[in-house]
Amino acid sequence: MSDDRFPGWHGTTILAVRRGGKVVVAGDGQVSVGQTVMKATARKVRRLSPGGRDVVAGFAGSTADAFTLLERLEKKLDALPGQLQRACVELAKDWRTDKYLRNLEAMLIVTDGAQLFVVTGAGDVLEPEHDVAAIGSGGNFALAAARGLMETDLDAEAVARRAMAIAAEICVYTNGNLTVETIVP
Repeated sequence: MSDDRFPGWHGTTILAVRRGGKVVVAGDGQVSVGQTVMKATARKVRRLSPGGRDVVAGFAGSTADAFTLLERLEKKLDALPGQLQRACVELAKDWRTDKYLRNLEAMLIVTDGAQLFVVTGAGDVLEPEHDVAAIGSGGNFALAAARGLMETDLDAEAVARRAMAIAAEICVYTNGNLTVETIVP
C-alpha cells in the first residue's frame, strides 16, 4: 500500500486460506522505501484474544495506522463478544465516518476461524470467495497463487506458504520471512 504523504513506501502481503476446518493467515516481513528494504522481519500478523476468544488479524499499510485499527477492533470485540462480523462492521463504520480514523492508511484481514473478513477504510467488510483473501502490495499475486493451489490436495498452511513464496518471487515488495498463524473455530 502506498501513501501519498510518504511517496515510495511499500510493503506487505497478507494471505488467509480457509481449508480443512481451519484458517491460516500468513504475512511477509518486508517494509520498503522506494528500492530500499527498511526492514525484512516486520510482524504483520497478530493473534488477538478479546474476551478469551482468539481472533487472528493481518494488516497491510501504515504500521501505526494498523495498530490503531487493531486496538479499535479489540475494543469492538470486547463489547461484542463472539460477534466478529458485527465488530468488523462497527469498526468499518467508525473508520469511514470518524474524522480522525478516515485518514488511516491500512487494510485488515480478520478471522476467528469460522468467519473470514477483509476490512477497509472505504467501509467494506468483505467475505472472500473461494476461501482465500489477500491484501497488500503482493496481495493479488498471493491470491492468484492460492486460488490455483486450492485445486490441489495441499492443506491450508501448505497452500498459504507456497502462495506466499510465489508472491515473493514476483513482487519486489514481498519477502519470504513469514509470520503464520493458524486458527480453528
